[in-house]
Amino acid sequence: MTRNLDTALIRTFITVADKASMTAAANALHLTQGAVSQQIKRLEEVLGCGLFERDRRGLRLTRSGERLLGKGKRLLSLNDEIWAEMASNAVAGKVRLGVPYDLVGTMLEPVLKAYAGTYPQVEISLVCASSPELVAALVAGTIDLAIIEERVGPSAGECLVIDRLVWVGAKGGVARRKRPLPVSMVADTCAFRPAVLAALNEHGPEWRTVFENGNIDATTATVRSDLAVTTWLASTVPADLDILSADPELPALPNFSINLHLPRHGVGPAAREFAAHIREGLARRQQAA
Repeated sequence: MTRNLDTALIRTFITVADKASMTAAANALHLTQGAVSQQIKRLEEVLGCGLFERDRRGLRLTRSGERLLGKGKRLLSLNDEIWAEMASNAVAGKVRLGVPYDLVGTMLEPVLKAYAGTYPQVEISLVCASSPELVAALVAGTIDLAIIEERVGPSAGECLVIDRLVWVGAKGGVARRKRPLPVSMVADTCAFRPAVLAALNEHGPEWRTVFENGNIDATTATVRSDLAVTTWLASTVPADLDILSADPELPALPNFSINLHLPRHGVGPAAREFAAHIREGLARRQQAA
């Protein structure tokens, strides 16, 4: 029996243990349920013991699994610490990251802070724009990697998170009840715009645009002032605004993926490590949700 433990298998085991579900772990890791099951089976074969048993409430750790969980977390923590310390000396240069406006101050802020702390020699440049504009910038070579918001489906990028597109309004506001419905959009290049307009035209009430040529701060101001409603990913909605999911007159909206796009011409060390930080940071965020 080999005495080497694959950290990828340990990471999968910890995710399954935390989620108490193969399906939930597969979603968090962006793997198929079959792939997760195979990884757990391989780890059990390496260790020579069972790690999970199933009862009416779902998956439950065996005693061997309970012992492995704490030690496995310490192992991963030490592995990540060693890797960060050793790799940080070899990674330098510049990296240009393209990010949609709504993700910079929400889910990506901890990732940016962690990367900057791990690789202080790297000069980070942020390019904020709409997702279609970022796709064009990546093709043009003016950015090194990009986070792109796209409708769930086939994509040239790597899916990191799937989130709900939701209607948003002021707390206790009346804009949602006005007809025509006042709608605020950031710009005509917004990734959500085609889906929102299709939903409104097919199943929504009469509507009008209030604002659609500026930045997300201006859109946020119109919604906070109860001048209009807007649409955002559920995970990016400010705490002082309401998700209007209970309003039957507002049409349903599709889910969107947050995808990582890398250039076709190759990725440098700084960008490659940035991509790894983004993957791991968003995976941890999903696990904690």
